[in-house]
Amino acid sequence: MVKRVASETLKAEPLAGHDARSPEKTVFAILGAISFGHLLNDMSQSLIPAIYPILKTGFHLDFGQIGLITFTYQLTASLLQPVVGWYTDRRPHPYSLTAGMSFTLAGLIVLALAPSFEMLLVGSAMVGMGSSVFHPESSRVARLASGGQHGLAQSVFQVGGNAGTALGPLLAAFIVLPRGQRSISWFSLAAALGMAILFYVGNWYKAHPFRTRPRGALQKEQLHLPRTTVIWAITILILLIFSKYFYLASISSYYTFYLISKFHVPVQSSQLYLALFLGAAAVGTFAGGPLGDRFGRKLVIWCSILGVLPFTLLLPYVNLFWTAVLSIIIGLVIASAFSAILVYAQDLVPGNIGMISGVFFGFAFGMGGIGAAVLGKIADATNIYFVYKICSYLPAIGILTAFLPNLRRARQHALAAHQEA
Repeated sequence: MVKRVASETLKAEPLAGHDARSPEKTVFAILGAISFGHLLNDMSQSLIPAIYPILKTGFHLDFGQIGLITFTYQLTASLLQPVVGWYTDRRPHPYSLTAGMSFTLAGLIVLALAPSFEMLLVGSAMVGMGSSVFHPESSRVARLASGGQHGLAQSVFQVGGNAGTALGPLLAAFIVLPRGQRSISWFSLAAALGMAILFYVGNWYKAHPFRTRPRGALQKEQLHLPRTTVIWAITILILLIFSKYFYLASISSYYTFYLISKFHVPVQSSQLYLALFLGAAAVGTFAGGPLGDRFGRKLVIWCSILGVLPFTLLLPYVNLFWTAVLSIIIGLVIASAFSAILVYAQDLVPGNIGMISGVFFGFAFGMGGIGAAVLGKIADATNIYFVYKICSYLPAIGILTAFLPNLRRARQHALAAHQEA
């Protein structure tokens, strides 16, 4: 009888980590606004690797210096995000999103007018700082507006970022590459639009009393997993993020050079191929969250990380047509993991949504930056083909997913114990 009641309660209860004081229904207007803000933020950021070909020529850069640019904006984002998330968990700032976008706006202007490699690094760092403020707090807003559908909310939020990342190379191909470095300044208008939209989100955020939660509500969210289990699970998730984003660094920073070098495609065409990959990643990101809500996040992580391995292993050995096809499949599959990983981690440590979001967004940015710098040095020492061969084995780390605890089972046990009490 107890088990039947617990089972029925499980169906009625929202997922672990749901805030009892959050809206009963998903607030799609806010999710749409925060997703569009994410699009504008990540579109601005993705302009940086998209314009590497003209920067390489204009400033006579080698692959190591290109990797250093990526490392700079990724590192500033990764180091600051956990700090921002930890602080806003305790003192939410509804208008911090608008402030973060102002850093992005300033960074774009610096990049457009930069007369030297050093100023390119300064502009990149400012764009990274904008992302460091934006991601933790916007992830919290997405969860608050989710109505309990946390995976769906994170996917809607994430797909905006992926769409922006895909849009950046297209805009670079048709606007920046034909007109030169100074045309980057036009994208500051997009950042200004983002500031206005995020101000609207800030007004909604400020008007709702569920920005912070009472201790009793947080206690109800606990799954009562052993501390060592939580630490072990977080460690595995971080290793999975490493494999995903180190591999993605090889695509986002060097895919255009790979295509130009191996298949002799024009620069503009290489940007279109990159946009195909990034567009597929946006679709995969949107699918990952709802699938995790329905079938369990662990299964989605399994299929996303380890499931992409056969395709990454094939990629370095096929012709241009199959390179494009495989890159689309890889983008679809591997991108579905992040929403599932992030919500899984938030469920592990309820009450610290901003900090957990900051840690995982920050680590993802950090791995992207470190990966770009390391792979750039390897490409200089060997060649770009060798980079893709060694990176093709990274998804094998997905086997560690087997050691993640089953949160659905833990939640079921917690509900059964609550019913017995």
